[in-house]
Amino acid sequence: MGDREAVLLEALSRCGLRGLSQAWVDSVWELDFTETEPLDSRIEAEITENGLETFSSLHENLLAFASEDPENSRSVWLLFSENDICRNSLVALLSHFIQAAANKKANAIQRILALNAAGLYFLLLEIPGSVANQVFHPVLFDKSVNALEKCWPRDPNASRKRKKDTLKSSQGDNRGGRKRPRPPRRDEQEMEDLSEEEQDEEEVYFSTRDLMHIRDSIFLVLKNFLRLLPKFSLKEKPQSVLHCIQIFINLTSFESVPQEMPFSDAVSVNHMKYVPELAYHGLWLLCLPIHGEGNQTVRRLFQRLLSVILMMKGGEGSNSALLVISPPVISARNQAIRFISFLVNELKEGTIPVLNILLQHICVKFPDKADYRVYAAQALVKLMENLPNAEYAIFIEWLYKYSKNSKISYRVFALEVVVALLDLPEREADVSLPHENLNFLQHKFLLQHMVFSRCSDKAPTVRSKALSCLAQCLEKNSTTAIDGVQELLQGSSCRTVFGTNITETTGNGTVYASNANEATTHPQKTMATLKIIEVSDTGDTLSSDGKEVLTMLRYRAGDEKTNVRKSALQVLVNVLKCHLIPCSSEDLSTLQDRCRDPAVSVRKQALTSLTELLLAQPHSVLIQKAWLTGLIPVVLDTESSVQEKALECLDQLLLQSITHYKRFKQDDERQKLTWDLLTLLTSESQDLSRYLTKAFHLWSKQDKFSSTFITNLISHTETEHTAPAWMILSKVAGSSPKLDYTKILQSWERVSRQTDADINTTGHILCVIGHIAKHLPADTRTHLIDHVKSWLKEFKSSPEVISPAVEALQKLCHAQTDKPEDVQDLLNDVCGEIVSACEHHISSVVMADCKDEPLDQDLLVKHLFTLGEVAQLCPAKVEKRVLLLVQSILASSVTTEQNSCHSDAEDPPVSQPLSQFKGSNMPSLIRAHAFITLGKLCLQHEDLAKKCIPALARELEVCDDVAIRNNVIIVICDLCIRYTTMVDRYIPNVSVCLRDRDPFIRKQTLIMLTNLLQEEFVKWKGSLFFRFVSVLVDPDPEIAKFGEFCLVHLLLKRNPVMFSQHFIECIFHFNCYEKHEKYNKFAQTKRERTLFSLKGKENKDKRMKIYKFLLEHFTDEQRFNLTTKISHNVLACFVDGILPIDMEANELLSDIFDIMSSKEIKLSAMRSKPGEDVGADDDEMAMANAVMQAAQKKLISQVQKKNFVENIIPIITSLKGFLEQHRIPAVRDLMNYLREMMQDYRDEIKDFFAADKQLAAELEYDMKKYEEQLEREQEENVQNPPSAESTGSPKGSPRAVNAISSPRSPNAPKSPLSTNAQTPGGAAPCTPITTPRVSILKGQGPRPRQMSLSTLAILNSARKAAQDNKKQRSKSIGAQPSTPSPARTTSSKQVTFRSEDQQSDSSLVGRMISTPDVTIENVTFGAGVSYISASQTPLSGRRGSIGSHEKERDVLCIMSPDKPAPQPRKWNVESPVQRRSIRQRISGKAPLKPSN
Repeated sequence: MGDREAVLLEALSRCGLRGLSQAWVDSVWELDFTETEPLDSRIEAEITENGLETFSSLHENLLAFASEDPENSRSVWLLFSENDICRNSLVALLSHFIQAAANKKANAIQRILALNAAGLYFLLLEIPGSVANQVFHPVLFDKSVNALEKCWPRDPNASRKRKKDTLKSSQGDNRGGRKRPRPPRRDEQEMEDLSEEEQDEEEVYFSTRDLMHIRDSIFLVLKNFLRLLPKFSLKEKPQSVLHCIQIFINLTSFESVPQEMPFSDAVSVNHMKYVPELAYHGLWLLCLPIHGEGNQTVRRLFQRLLSVILMMKGGEGSNSALLVISPPVISARNQAIRFISFLVNELKEGTIPVLNILLQHICVKFPDKADYRVYAAQALVKLMENLPNAEYAIFIEWLYKYSKNSKISYRVFALEVVVALLDLPEREADVSLPHENLNFLQHKFLLQHMVFSRCSDKAPTVRSKALSCLAQCLEKNSTTAIDGVQELLQGSSCRTVFGTNITETTGNGTVYASNANEATTHPQKTMATLKIIEVSDTGDTLSSDGKEVLTMLRYRAGDEKTNVRKSALQVLVNVLKCHLIPCSSEDLSTLQDRCRDPAVSVRKQALTSLTELLLAQPHSVLIQKAWLTGLIPVVLDTESSVQEKALECLDQLLLQSITHYKRFKQDDERQKLTWDLLTLLTSESQDLSRYLTKAFHLWSKQDKFSSTFITNLISHTETEHTAPAWMILSKVAGSSPKLDYTKILQSWERVSRQTDADINTTGHILCVIGHIAKHLPADTRTHLIDHVKSWLKEFKSSPEVISPAVEALQKLCHAQTDKPEDVQDLLNDVCGEIVSACEHHISSVVMADCKDEPLDQDLLVKHLFTLGEVAQLCPAKVEKRVLLLVQSILASSVTTEQNSCHSDAEDPPVSQPLSQFKGSNMPSLIRAHAFITLGKLCLQHEDLAKKCIPALARELEVCDDVAIRNNVIIVICDLCIRYTTMVDRYIPNVSVCLRDRDPFIRKQTLIMLTNLLQEEFVKWKGSLFFRFVSVLVDPDPEIAKFGEFCLVHLLLKRNPVMFSQHFIECIFHFNCYEKHEKYNKFAQTKRERTLFSLKGKENKDKRMKIYKFLLEHFTDEQRFNLTTKISHNVLACFVDGILPIDMEANELLSDIFDIMSSKEIKLSAMRSKPGEDVGADDDEMAMANAVMQAAQKKLISQVQKKNFVENIIPIITSLKGFLEQHRIPAVRDLMNYLREMMQDYRDEIKDFFAADKQLAAELEYDMKKYEEQLEREQEENVQNPPSAESTGSPKGSPRAVNAISSPRSPNAPKSPLSTNAQTPGGAAPCTPITTPRVSILKGQGPRPRQMSLSTLAILNSARKAAQDNKKQRSKSIGAQPSTPSPARTTSSKQVTFRSEDQQSDSSLVGRMISTPDVTIENVTFGAGVSYISASQTPLSGRRGSIGSHEKERDVLCIMSPDKPAPQPRKWNVESPVQRRSIRQRISGKAPLKPSN
């Protein structure tokens, strides 16, 4: 024993404790180890020289005292006392070396010494009696623990890399409107970079050997510390526990561990090889009861591990940063999850409540970025596996309420969790589990209540995620998922609850998020420990049935957001694939429509979905047709990737399964499906086969068709697959010259002899012959030419076969010789014979005198059609007689001509009929085909075209047969391509057919005009644009929809300014307003005006539909310019007197104000909320776009407000006065527009009216009265639904009923604003006739209000006063009362108006009240009511006239209640100079001329 003590004392002596100054030691302790004076350099040098050996020796000797039983050994503290060794000096010396580790410049020796010193301090604490001898100091303890982390050299590039690479946490980057942090200034950034460079230069270089020594020291000291923890209680030192936890957590990622760490209490520290193993063991030791009662330590530990699980670094809230996802970060996360599971299993029930809180905090604090969110959800689910069934059910209930929180990111995260939960096996219910919690264990609950209910979420991100989750569940074919969806589709009750509040009670306050219209933010607070997050459910329950589910899916397939549409298609197809519902045409139509979706990704998804559905149900003819209809036209898609996807699907199902007929098997579903699809293309869906030509053309460039493929096709030509095989061969033959033409010629020989051969098959064989013509021997070609010519001259085939036959004949002739002259000679010879045969037969029919013989219409049609086809190949062989024969067939009958002349006498047509062939009475079928033939002849004979085009245009007006009008439209449009200038003047005649009574003609006209406009053979001249856009309100919805497609997707792309150029004129045109000097000035016949007129209130909705459609496709620049143009070019004309303000202008102005009030004219940046849907899967680019959008909105808003104040307000305010003066009903729409604008520009309007407080007060008063009137009307409509009589005339603004009468002729219609008093007998109301003595000056601004209408209560009191004082009369000219409520419309006694013969003096310009005329006696009015008219003018010469009617009418004038009571009567004389200046000031607000 003595030797051991001697060795210990020797080791202590080498530490130089006796040489330490007592003052230095005392100062270290007094300053609580926070600051130290420099140690004596001599002593420091002596220890440093042999430091490692000194500290190691001391550690070895002290260890014996720590490990032995204190009862059987001598106390080391007694030894210190006996030998006069001050323990405080030893501790102070150790603290000096520990402190040195905090210096970044410390070298390897200093760091190792610091670690050894920390180890010695831990060893001192381990020795019994250390607490009694006051060795423990919390600051030094924390610094010693800190040394485990600080002594490891930091990567010199780590700080800079971390600053640049770490991602800012979105939890702190609150997207709900929080200001962005100010970017660092450039000079500050440069200074920071310079300081970093200086630090880098000063940092010490460490070799690999140095790093290994430091690592080994950390490992040994950490083991020593772990030996201390079970012996040294930290129960009373919670801050030290918290510090240890943090250091241990940081050390868990100190180095990578090659294998999975076994978490077990049985594993000895001595068997551990890696620092992370020791760190986790340390965390486990801290959770022992010796360091704290209850679960406080576990709670603190879980709080610190939360950032590891979420892969975050730093503090919570705005200070947190995301770690770049890498293998070490993921490994640390996985270890943390396993360690928490280990703790829960070891500590059992005590940790379950804390685990529940941790799960809640994961849900609230997860990083709102896609990858991190997925990892967080997976971690949550793994930790949930440790929950018993009861606690699991409780948490699922909490999660269900959480899934309806107002925050978008929370709802998305809940869906991520549900997807991960559905991957786990469903839990089995316990007997002890309450019955009401059983549902929470079932996957069905998760699917129906947490996924499906979010499919109709208000946030597109959530809708998309929910639908995507639903699709994933169905794709996995799990029984629980399919059963859950099956219940939904069968109409089982699905309870959907909306409205949830999340409340988090923290040490610093309460975090609260409510269910509002917009997602509210969830502020992050720094918490001492994890706290329970409470979720309260405040929503209503809704149920849905199976029909609603399907309706929802179809609706979501047309959602405004791309991702939602894409996910909805996946769900719908998976539902159909799983046979949960039978395929309906409506569902398939939804899939077909999405094949033409504006978004590329949705189109691709639709193609994939349709193909998957067809492969799942290959026998469904309905699905086969839907697949063909949806997929084949996509080969013409402008997006190459979509086109390639369509070609891939077509190749998969149409080509890959074509084998030789010998290997064809009926039970092979793929082969059978291929031929079923091809058969449909030759029968019911043969219209789609034309799109296949493009597909085969693209495939031929890829050398898709081998000789084997062709041989396989030919093997099917004489089987049940004859028609589809020839159809495919006709597409392939052009790109595959090496064909076995022997079999093809044999087939032609056989088909040409058959009288009942299939038309399509015959056409395809002829097409194949044309393709292989150049590869045939010359003698074979000669034989084929003669054969086809003879076959055509038999005229036994229908027109559908004649065209391919003539085309094959042309190709055979071209292949026969290389010289163009010889080719034409051969065509003249061959085709000339056919022309002669046609001429002979047509002549015999036309010139026949016998009327009794029945006409063989089919034969004549075949001759006419053949003539038109072959005449184009040999125009020289077509003689004038042939032309005259065709014209004679077309000549209209005498009766038709006479009728048409009488019917259109007032508007003579610009075209004349073929007058030289009157009297012909050919059937409509013949004439329809003759028009086609004539069109083909005109293509080769310009003189004939000049003569026939006017007659063709005339035929559109007079002919009643649909087929003829259709063919004439086709002919005129084809001739427009050949003779553009000649046909251009007749395009208006064609455009009239857009209003044809037959839908087929309307659609055909739309197609033909679109083609011409696309190729620019026709320009947007005259009324063409307005007639074209009128298709948008076509009574047939399909035509209207097709019109939208043509305008937006075909025409607007070629001319982006098309809509904006014609918009203002649209307003004039559709209102038939022709008084403007510039707009709506093109010539139209009365018939055309009538057909395209949308004038009147009954067509208001149609006009607005057109306006809004055009506005929706404006750019923001166009919308901005449109508002200014309407103000300057239209409204200013009314203000300046260029256009009269009358009832004819009422609908025009009403439309203008409705347009300016519509949301469509608002700039897109003003309509949308920046970043309102930047949520779940949006990356940094989306956030940047949202910020940019907010900046754009602010800038555009300022420009628009300035434009509104400077250019629009003056015109609107001036126009308002004029409309009130003239009692135009459109003033109501103006007031509505003002109300909309005042909501957006209230501050700007106040600034504008600051200089004119009177006008501002009037405007504010009128707006208040207008809103009161609207409220009153709504209340009346609710209480008493308006009858036809009471709703006949619209109400105007409050001032309109008091306005000055406008000059009007006696026969002018009365404004609908006037409310007529009804006589007791129900007689018709009288209209007062006003004859002003002075007319209103043009260009005058709105006059100040003479009087304003009072409220209904004051009106009643005034009426009572008038009745009490009937004997007292006055010459006042009163205002008309406002429209009474329905309850009073039947009253027999109303406030009376002025006499019919009375003249209005209120129209006098500038006249104010002067001297009182008559003394008014014994009249008492309520407050604010005067019996004197403010606009009265003394007219002594008129007294007798007015007085003669006093018995008939009482006239009452009421002052506005918001004005002060009238002063006693006095002279009211105003200077003319002052009056003139006021008038100029008011009228000066509006421009005098329309701005161009």
